[in-house]
Amino acid sequence: MNPEDNLEKKNIIDELETVNEARVNTKSGEPAPDGDEDKEVAPERNIEAELEEANDKYIRLYAEFDNYKRRTSKERIDMLQSAGKEVISSLLPVIDDFERALKSMESTDNIESVKEGILLVSQKLQNILQQKGLKEMESINQPFDVEIHEAITNIPAPSEDLKGKVIDEVEKGYYLNGKVLRYAKVIVGS
Repeated sequence: MNPEDNLEKKNIIDELETVNEARVNTKSGEPAPDGDEDKEVAPERNIEAELEEANDKYIRLYAEFDNYKRRTSKERIDMLQSAGKEVISSLLPVIDDFERALKSMESTDNIESVKEGILLVSQKLQNILQQKGLKEMESINQPFDVEIHEAITNIPAPSEDLKGKVIDEVEKGYYLNGKVLRYAKVIVGS
């Protein structure tokens, strides 16, 4: 640090001390020691005006940020509450079809037509879910992968090539938009 910087800092410190003395004297009602009240009070008023302006900007910025937080929080809650609306509204026709199938089961003795109707409703449901991004995992005869499978038990493999592979699936696994939604519960050959 060179001597000029030290001198400049000392001058600034001296000015600040003078302003502080003038502020103390002005608040206590005593005149400034030099008798130059206008010179001493004017910088103090400038500093006070700058302080008030900075405070005002701070309060406005804080209020604006608080409003932003409230608005985004409200939007997030609204989005979460209505996120399932589209899926549920697309499933309503399937519910209607199931109700029709249940009514027809009560009034008919033809089991084949009831099976066919339920099969059609099941296919309709699966198509809707696929359109929404749901995809079944293919697990049987695939190598066991801890990232997508949950092993229920190990059994002796019926053949050598099935060791370490999924032999049976207890519960299907599903992907939703490429991410695991539910892990497949499987039986692994050992």
